[in-house]
Amino acid sequence: MAIPNPLELLQTLIRFDTTNPPGNEITCIQYIDRVLQEAGIDTQLIARDPNRPNLIARLPGRGEAPPLLWQGHVDVVTVEGQTWTHPPFDAVIADGYIWGRGTIDMKGGVTMMISAMLRAKQDGIVPAGDIILCVLADEENTASFGAKFLVKEHPELFTGVKYALSEFGGVNTSIAGQKFYPIQIAEKRGVHLVASLSGPGGHASGIFRGDIMANTGALLNQLDQLHMPVIPTPAVEIMLKAIAEHLAFPAKAVIRNLLNPTLAPAIFQLAQSAVGSLEPLLRHTINATMIRGGIKRNVIPSKIDLEFDVRLLPGISTDSFLAILQRELNTTAEFTVLSEGPIAPAPNMGMFDLLAGILSESDPSGIPIPFVLQAVTDARFFNQLGIQTYGFTPMQLPPELNFAALPHAADERIPVEAVDYGTAAYIEVAKRYRG
Repeated sequence: MAIPNPLELLQTLIRFDTTNPPGNEITCIQYIDRVLQEAGIDTQLIARDPNRPNLIARLPGRGEAPPLLWQGHVDVVTVEGQTWTHPPFDAVIADGYIWGRGTIDMKGGVTMMISAMLRAKQDGIVPAGDIILCVLADEENTASFGAKFLVKEHPELFTGVKYALSEFGGVNTSIAGQKFYPIQIAEKRGVHLVASLSGPGGHASGIFRGDIMANTGALLNQLDQLHMPVIPTPAVEIMLKAIAEHLAFPAKAVIRNLLNPTLAPAIFQLAQSAVGSLEPLLRHTINATMIRGGIKRNVIPSKIDLEFDVRLLPGISTDSFLAILQRELNTTAEFTVLSEGPIAPAPNMGMFDLLAGILSESDPSGIPIPFVLQAVTDARFFNQLGIQTYGFTPMQLPPELNFAALPHAADERIPVEAVDYGTAAYIEVAKRYRG
C-alpha cells in the first residue's frame, strides 16, 4: 500500500461509516493500522470489544523528553434527519471544500496526526521524546470502549506523558474585528442529572390541578427562567484576559468586565449578539433533554423522570451546583446524579508557547489565545493520568465559514488545503517539542 497524501487519507477515513452508536470502528482502525505498519511504524490494537478497537502507535524519540501523546477519535455522530448538499460519507471535493461527516469532528484532526507521523518517519525526523499516536473509538458516546477504557485498564501505555494534543483548537476566529487562534486548554464537565417527580396518579377522566403534570411543567418553566450565577473560573479568566489584551476600547473593557459577576449579567443582556458565545463559559448550563412517564393514555402517571444534560464550569463540584438548584428552585422534585465527569486540575500551560509560536509563524496576523471548550472531549479521561491536553487541529477557514456551527451538523466540511496546513503544524510540533 502506497502512503496516501493527507487529503486522500481523509477521504478514505470519511468513507468508513463509523456512526456511533453503534460505532463499528474496526474497519477504519484496521486501515489506519495497515498504513502505519507499511511505513515501518510499530502499532498495537487494544479493544474491550473486538469490533471497537483502539490503535496505539509509537514514533521513537531521542529519550531527551517525556513522550508526547497525540490522541483523536474516528467515531462520528449520526446524520439522521439531516439534509446534506453532498452525501455525508462520500468525501466529495467541491467548491474548494472536502465534505463529509467527521471532516472536523474529528477525522480531519486524526488525519493530520497520522500524516505527520508518516512524514516524520519518512524524513527521518527523530523527536526529543517518543510520539504516541492514540486513535480512539467511542468518543461520541460514553468512551467506555475508548479513552475511558484505556485510561482505566491500560494506563501503562501513557507512562511519563505530560502533554497531549487533540480536538479542538488552532482554528482562526474573529472577535471584535481581531483574528485569534484559540488553543483549547480546558473544558466544562458533563453531568447526567435526573429529576424525579411523584404524585397520586389516577383516572384521567377526572379534574386534576396541581398534579404531577403541572409540577413537571412548573419545574421546566422555572429552569427556563433560571439564570445561573456568573463564576469566573481560573481557566476562563486566562482566556478572557488574553482576548482583552489584544482588543481596543470599548471591546477591551467589555471583555474584561465579563469577569465581574456583578456586571456580566447586564453585559450579556445588552450585548448578546457580540458576547453571547462566551456566556456558557461563565455559567453552568442545565438543559432538559428527555422525559419519561406514563403507562396509558387514560391514567394520570404517578412518577415522571426528567433527564438533564448539565455542563459544569471547570474545577467546580457537582454538590455546589446542586446547592444552587436547591436554593433557586421551588419544586418537590428529587435530583439524582447518574454520572459525572472527573474534575480536572488547573491547566498546565507549559506547552502553550510552543503551539502558539507555530501558529503565529504560519499566520502573523492572528493571535493565539488560550481557550475553554463548553463541551467535553476525551481529554477528561487523560486528565486523570495527569496529562494536560491542548486542543490543536490547526486550520485556516474563510470568514464565511462558521467553525462552531459545523461539528455534528449537516454539510460539515473544511477547505481542501486545511489538512495539509494542519499536518505541517504537527510536523513542526514533532521537530520542536522539548518536554
